[in-house]
Amino acid sequence: MTAVILCVILAGFLLIATESFHRINKAAVAMLVGVLCWMLYIGYGTDYVLQQYATQFADFLSETPDRKVHAAKLFIAENVFVNYIQQGAQIVFYLLSTMSIVEVLTNNGCFDFLKEWLRTRSTRRFFWILSLITFLLSMNLDNLTTVVLMLGIVRVMIKEERLRWVFGCAIVITANVAGAMTVVGDSTTLMLWIKGMVTPAGLWMKLVIPTIVGLGVVLFLIAKKLPRTLQFQDATPRYRGDDSLLKRWQTLLMLVVGIGGLWFVPTFHRLTLMPPFVGSLCVLSVLWILNELFNRTLLSSGRMTSTTGKPLALQYDTIQNLLFFMGIFLALSAMQETGKLERFFIDIAQTMSNVYGLAGVIGLVSACFGNVTTTLTSLSLFAHPEVIHNAEFAQAFAVDGNFWVLLSYTTAFGASMLTIGSVPGFSLMKMENVTFMWYVRHMTLKVVAGWLAGFIVFGIIDMGF
Repeated sequence: MTAVILCVILAGFLLIATESFHRINKAAVAMLVGVLCWMLYIGYGTDYVLQQYATQFADFLSETPDRKVHAAKLFIAENVFVNYIQQGAQIVFYLLSTMSIVEVLTNNGCFDFLKEWLRTRSTRRFFWILSLITFLLSMNLDNLTTVVLMLGIVRVMIKEERLRWVFGCAIVITANVAGAMTVVGDSTTLMLWIKGMVTPAGLWMKLVIPTIVGLGVVLFLIAKKLPRTLQFQDATPRYRGDDSLLKRWQTLLMLVVGIGGLWFVPTFHRLTLMPPFVGSLCVLSVLWILNELFNRTLLSSGRMTSTTGKPLALQYDTIQNLLFFMGIFLALSAMQETGKLERFFIDIAQTMSNVYGLAGVIGLVSACFGNVTTTLTSLSLFAHPEVIHNAEFAQAFAVDGNFWVLLSYTTAFGASMLTIGSVPGFSLMKMENVTFMWYVRHMTLKVVAGWLAGFIVFGIIDMGF
């Protein structure tokens, strides 16, 4: 049955990667694949349950003697599947709140100044400013939200399609890598933080230099092939500083509450021990109230309808991205529950002589199976270092240990090697129709070069040079 589940996942990935040919929405495919995988698992899951949950299943049988006919299915539904729903829901709620925060800010013109900063006839200058803005936003928001925001800006500014593809690829790679440096910048680091494997300061301090070096190499290689001059969309007006209907102090206050509130989420989690999405929902509620107060006259008069065309489209894309994420998450979690990925990782761990090799192989695996899946599998397997049977690894698996930090780094770069490695990559294919093979030809080797460069820098710093 494991082979059948794997075939369903691979077929789904193939359909998603070739969306530009058959025009079937990737979110619909992802949800169907996720449901099918769990239907197959729960229908033939008795052997998996006996292999991986023998003790828990025996206790379950003793507590429910009247339900033994479908005991395995009940156990999976009530004890296995629900755990993944809980993990996925936390990430979805966090992404939903951050995307809503950005949408409210965008509606009120809080990001209009970015278009002015980007307005230059030099293609390379535009490219580096775009990358820097994406880098800073992804660290403070999350990579998916940042990608949707920046792709929307580039789409209305840049006329030539292939050039938009290049800029879009740079946005996705930058957002993925920058997001891996902070606990709120990516769903994988968010999971590592929730599970107590990393701290915000520890992750940042260990990754900032290797990440900047690795990303710098990738962006430099991309920038070398750019043309000299840039042509903007004819209909794109220049920013005059008064595009927002709000007063300047109101726009600034909303920006401070939105971005500053997300900075406070780690502190909120540390003080309350509540999941991070609760903090982000709190920030969204405060920002929403401010939006209602500042726009009360406009809302009552109906004038806001003339400025909501783009946000409504963004809202639709947001729902698709969240449904897509949940579908992929469910499909790959079903594959994880078969135990084959864990067995594969255990074999790797037992043959690797150091944590760098282990993290490197996991990073390559994330290119195909996604950074979320590989991180989930690593968390379930390596959260208890004794499974590795290597005493030298013990320190690497402590809080802020090298393995967890490298896991964040390698899965971020690994997920950027292919468009199917991350949700932002899929969003790029959806929003700009970038094909899978075009990305492989033009971006994959550049990402590999940057990944190796940052990996080497991390090792040099770790050795104390």
